[in-house]
Amino acid sequence: MAGILEEVSDENYEAFRQAPAAVVAYGIASCEPCNAYDPILEETAARFADIRIGKAKMHVPGRCREIKKQNHFETYPTTHLFSKGQLLMTREGKLDADELAALINDHLLTR
Repeated sequence: MAGILEEVSDENYEAFRQAPAAVVAYGIASCEPCNAYDPILEETAARFADIRIGKAKMHVPGRCREIKKQNHFETYPTTHLFSKGQLLMTREGKLDADELAALINDHLLTR
């Protein structure tokens, strides 16, 4: 959904990974930086309507079981940038809006 922050789960994770350009942020409810990251992700989704941007709520039982099996997260939030099934970049910690925009410009819009 262009311009909207999407919820990522096991059901749509592969579609995110295979998108021409996608950002997935992984977080948990008890993580203050994760909660502070949500408005930045929403703003970024509105700004980059051609990029799929989503968040995976890792704490919701049964929602991200396969995602957890495929990835090992040391820090929340963690952000992945994907293009056509390829993981281009991993960033740990909350990114500010300008830093996330720069990563999108450098790694997803140049492809």
